[in-house]
Amino acid sequence: MNGLRDAPAAAATALGTAPALGTEQARPMLKALADPCRLQVLEALAGGERCVCDLTGELGLAQSRLSFHLRVLRDAGLLSDRQSGRWVYYSLRPEALEALQSWLAALARQCTAPATPCCD
Repeated sequence: MNGLRDAPAAAATALGTAPALGTEQARPMLKALADPCRLQVLEALAGGERCVCDLTGELGLAQSRLSFHLRVLRDAGLLSDRQSGRWVYYSLRPEALEALQSWLAALARQCTAPATPCCD
């Protein structure tokens, strides 16, 4: 099960805060985001929930290729999906994006520490 789908994450979401994200949870997200096609999928979903049939036309991808990318993003915890009849609708998981943003912000805060002096 994905770390973002566990009880602490749900509790953090209910409180309106991003769940704490560690390196192990960030790794599959960052890997999923490293592909240009998957970034296009995220941008297409930024406006809200979309049907696969809409995404194939907008992104110019074959349904099988799009399904692969959607599965990678879903497995990384970045998307949710729901089925309605024979159609599947996908949407971004804002809490996952917020958790990743918080993880990156923590890295940014930590990287400003000066080096310790070396032995001479």
